[in-house]
Amino acid sequence: MITPLHPSEIFLQPGDHCFAGRDSRIRTVLGSCVSMTFWHPQLLVGGMCHYMLPERGSAHRTVGRSVPDGRYADEAMALLLKKIDAVGASHKEYQVKLFGGGNMFPETPKNRMSRIGILNGQAARRLAKQHDFTCVAEHLGDIGYRNVIFEVWSGEVWVKHTKALSIAELETINRRLG
Repeated sequence: MITPLHPSEIFLQPGDHCFAGRDSRIRTVLGSCVSMTFWHPQLLVGGMCHYMLPERGSAHRTVGRSVPDGRYADEAMALLLKKIDAVGASHKEYQVKLFGGGNMFPETPKNRMSRIGILNGQAARRLAKQHDFTCVAEHLGDIGYRNVIFEVWSGEVWVKHTKALSIAELETINRRLG
């Protein structure tokens, strides 16, 4: 694959998604959020979403709501599927990679918020399987955050995983700097 001379640089915030052509590079930073990348190796098109939660809570659902919100896994998938399906290729032809779902607060008591990264990762796997995508790689879970870079022209995804520091480690650093 030839790297474009001046690739379009796209940065996704939480709740964003993007589907682009071969001259694009899509980036994001993840903690407990998850990104799913979708790449078609023959057409050299692909996309990425960055969602925050596995689903919209039932207390916050609006009856008759017609606009999907990319902050939720299933709704982020619906937004990308519109663009993927417009291309006309089978979902099985796409390579999907899953990233994120880190535990950002490992020292907090076990509750839903401390498990949100795990739940986000489970949602990504479920959605990929439900929509017949081929998942070829994942880097989910663990502690900390990730910088993710997806080069659409090659399908390569680069991930830098940084472990979160514990409270004890932060206190030690503060004493040394103090």
